[in-house]
Amino acid sequence: MSERGRFAPSPTGELHLGNARTALLSWLWSRQERAGYALRVEDIDRPRIRPGMAEQQLDELRWLGLDWDGPPVFQSARTACHEDALRRLADHVYECFCSRAEIAAASAPHGDEGPRYPGTCANLTRAQREERRRTRPPSLRLRVPPGAVAFHDQILGPQAFDTHQLVGDFVLRRGDGVFAYQLAVVVDDATMGITQVLRGSDLLPSTARQILLHRLLGQREPRWAHAPLVIAANGERLSKRDQSLSLSALRARGADPRQVVAHLARLSGMEAGDGASPRDLIKLFSLSKVPQTSVAIGALPY
Repeated sequence: MSERGRFAPSPTGELHLGNARTALLSWLWSRQERAGYALRVEDIDRPRIRPGMAEQQLDELRWLGLDWDGPPVFQSARTACHEDALRRLADHVYECFCSRAEIAAASAPHGDEGPRYPGTCANLTRAQREERRRTRPPSLRLRVPPGAVAFHDQILGPQAFDTHQLVGDFVLRRGDGVFAYQLAVVVDDATMGITQVLRGSDLLPSTARQILLHRLLGQREPRWAHAPLVIAANGERLSKRDQSLSLSALRARGADPRQVVAHLARLSGMEAGDGASPRDLIKLFSLSKVPQTSVAIGALPY
């Protein structure tokens, strides 16, 4: 099986420099290994999608000098694959009628996505489920086995997370019918032949959940690499609300994309000089050079 990497932005807001760095690193990893590279637009959460944002993001990635093999893949066109995977997981899934407020009120410990689910609906009888369906459409949760899931991260080294303890049974499809990120990303990575995933370290804890799903679905697990985040000068993580650090703002004020790429390279352990294209960096790139802690964006040299 040939190797293939990917970048998968969500068109809910403008790309900032942290997103651009992740895109650059994932591209470099693939291109250095002569692997394929895909661009997937994760647009299944329709209420949060901003019209025209997907096209803007693609244009900005091209402005940086990044490319991908074949046309972009839109996640919203892949729901048949998600439905099929959910059917295959039927023996491991149950209906949940809890609202977020009800889960929060249970005073459960918090994981990376909010309060740990306490299993309230895990053992409802058929009659109880039928009664609850009259007033609320159910979400679907995966029954998570206890025990840590261990894996090797290509940047951060050995990792282990006990999803049962940290998160509990997690949602695969919401009550409004939207597939959860955890299921959609696993299905799409497998069906698209993705074998290496480089993304921000904020997604590191979710890797154990995704490994569980890969195994239950009998899929090959990709290699994982999580790059510590780029942070603002005040120590806070960048967000799509940081308009001054968005690629669109940089373009609007006439920034040179080669200077932007070189800056992102220096934040990633590469000696790139004052300007560089992504292809200039292929020979300089190594996952071992990527800092293992968050790096501050610093003063912009453009």
